[in-house]
Amino acid sequence: MKLHQNQLWQQGEDLYRIVHLERLSVDYKKVDPLDPEAGTHHHVTKKEFCRLIKGAVEVK
Repeated sequence: MKLHQNQLWQQGEDLYRIVHLERLSVDYKKVDPLDPEAGTHHHVTKKEFCRLIKGAVEVK
């Protein structure tokens, strides 16, 4: 799986946008579908993020 900045992933009803991508870490924003500007920022390792979006679909 290739990760890029500004990718949007959908896991069920949850949306996750990659805000900043580094070699071993990911900053992502859990987006509210009704208000895309609002959301909560999270900082996790790349491995944790991949586990989080396992089975998710990339939204284009």
